[in-house]
Amino acid sequence: MEQKFRLDRTAFKATNAKDADDHVSDWEDKTYNERLEAAWFLINQFYGTTPGTRLDRTVFSPRRR
Repeated sequence: MEQKFRLDRTAFKATNAKDADDHVSDWEDKTYNERLEAAWFLINQFYGTTPGTRLDRTVFSPRRR
């Protein structure tokens, strides 16, 4: 799988907590698709999946109403 997101070590700097908390301005200049791709990447990282991972039906099943 191609590594689309890479850590840019030059993008970090020492700052105070108030300025570091202003993460919204970093995302305002991104397009909707770029934000959605980043969110999808983070979700896959959290759950340890890849975009091709199939749903485990032994864990998830439809509910009866």
